[in-house]
Amino acid sequence: MAQGKKPAGRATAAAGPRRTAKARPPLQAGPDGVVLLAGGNPQIAMADGDAPVQRYIAAMPGWKSDLGRRLDALIVRAVPDVRKAVKWNSPLYGAEGNGWFLSFRVFTAYVKVTFFRGVSLDPLPPGGTDRSKDSRWIDIRETDVLDEERFAAWVRQAAALPGWVP
Repeated sequence: MAQGKKPAGRATAAAGPRRTAKARPPLQAGPDGVVLLAGGNPQIAMADGDAPVQRYIAAMPGWKSDLGRRLDALIVRAVPDVRKAVKWNSPLYGAEGNGWFLSFRVFTAYVKVTFFRGVSLDPLPPGGTDRSKDSRWIDIRETDVLDEERFAAWVRQAAALPGWVP
C-alpha cells in the first residue's frame, strides 16, 4: 500500500470532525412539580380517566392551561359520555367502544388539537399533511379566537366516526 493512503473501508480519527449530540434544553418544573417537556408539554403518567387529564391541564403553562380547561369543557358538553385518558403525554378523548377521536398537545407558541379522522369532518380542519392521511388539526395560539360552535360541531362529528385504536 502506498504511504499516506489508508485501507478502504476503515475509518480513522482523521476522517473528519466528530459529531456531538445537540444539547437538549433543561426540563422545567411546572405546577405541582410536573415536568414540562420540550415546548412546555406536561409529562403525565399514562392513565385512564378524568383525573390524569385534569392533572395535565393544570400543568399546562400560562394561558394554555385556561385553554385546556375550555377545550375539555367544550368536548364534555359536545359528547357527555366521553372517555378520557392521558397517553404519550397528551390527553385523549374517545367514544366508548369506538376508539379515540381527539387529542391535544402543548407546543411553545400554541396548543395543537388533533382530530384522528379529521379528513371526514365538515368543514375540513385546516392542518394536515401528506404524512397524516386521516388526521387533521388546528393550532390555537394565545391571540386566536376559537370558534366554539365550529369546534363543538367537529367534536360531535369526530365522536360519531370510528376512532383511532393504538
